[in-house]
Amino acid sequence: MRSTTEGVLYHLPVTDQPRKPFRLALRKAETSADRARDLRSNQTPPEGVLWSRLRRKQLDGLRFRRQYPIGPYIADFYCHEATLIVEVDSKHHVGGESARHDRARDHWMRERRLEVLRVSVTDIAADMDAVLRRILAVARSRTGSQEPPPPSHSV
Repeated sequence: MRSTTEGVLYHLPVTDQPRKPFRLALRKAETSADRARDLRSNQTPPEGVLWSRLRRKQLDGLRFRRQYPIGPYIADFYCHEATLIVEVDSKHHVGGESARHDRARDHWMRERRLEVLRVSVTDIAADMDAVLRRILAVARSRTGSQEPPPPSHSV
């Protein structure tokens, strides 16, 4: 069987098999939720350590969400009650393109009255309790709560 396209002759194979319909493999555009899900399943060790101390309202009863989509960005940790974003920064956030991206992202968040608190992986490794005290201090200042909640007693 011969076919021509724009004056060029093509030889098409003749087979007894029926031809499968031609389909383009189109990749679905990745959404923020898909990206956040991927980040949650591939967290860094420092993020995992911090998450183990923030999850399940362990920090003063505040609920944090992990890898939470906010607009075009994904926050490492987000507390809605305190409108607080906690970002874990490694060495590559110090200079260059990553630092410019972080500044633009922080500006975008602050325009929406979200506070961004950056903690380094070094601080998490060296003194987790100090990191948690810092997060709690910022969260309390944002919620207006200065006193820790009273201890709950089971009856």
